[in-house]
Amino acid sequence: MSSGLEDLYQELILDHSRHPHNFRAMEGASRTIEGYNPLCGDELKLYLRLEGKRIADVSFQGKGCAISTASASMLTDRLKGLSVREAEELFEAVHELLTGGHSGPDPDALGELEALAGVRKYPMRVKCATLSWHALKAALSDEQPESVTTE
Repeated sequence: MSSGLEDLYQELILDHSRHPHNFRAMEGASRTIEGYNPLCGDELKLYLRLEGKRIADVSFQGKGCAISTASASMLTDRLKGLSVREAEELFEAVHELLTGGHSGPDPDALGELEALAGVRKYPMRVKCATLSWHALKAALSDEQPESVTTE
């Protein structure tokens, strides 16, 4: 990744951290889940409103580091209007992006979520970036636990 692109991605993450999108409690949420990263102290509550098998609205609240907040903000932007299956596929793509598996997801399919790719260079920060995504996966599961942790 070029230095200019890395700078642009860093600025995008900082902007989402300073001005998180969809940062609010949601009345009438179909599903809520709390997430905690004991390593960094990040905490969040993710709210989903489903209409059938489609995500009609998504929001979050919490406190955390810049990477955790930015990742949750970007997650909420991307999920609105997706089907549950599309959201599960997006989870897999982002998880692959952050953990640096073999093939990696198609960058064009990820859009601005590609900005999170640089986090994989800092293994201690990957859990910060994945907290909201693991909360999403748990919220979409049939078991629907009340909380998740990155441990």
